Amino acid sequence: MGNKKSEIKKTSFSYYAPFSSKVTVAGSFNDWNPETWELTKNGKGNWAGKFEIEPGRYEYRFVVDGNWENDQNNNEIVPNSLGTFNNVLVVR
Repeated sequence: MGNKKSEIKKTSFSYYAPFSSKVTVAGSFNDWNPETWELTKNGKGNWAGKFEIEPGRYEYRFVVDGNWENDQNNNEIVPNSLGTFNNVLVVR
């Protein structure tokens, strides 16, 4: 039996939004809950956070002051049921 904890990977997210007051990340890794994974803003307008995610393929988006936005640094997208797109993340 393997140790499942060792499979979990610290995964970094970042978003540039210098005038925003709150940035979170929501996706299939956290049941699309926009309130659970909040990023921290640095002095240059970059928001960042590291979260533990099990290996797998996920879809996600950022929530910037309540607006759902795509990742500025990830061009891999798939259409979603809302007529917009989700980013794709593969954790190995």
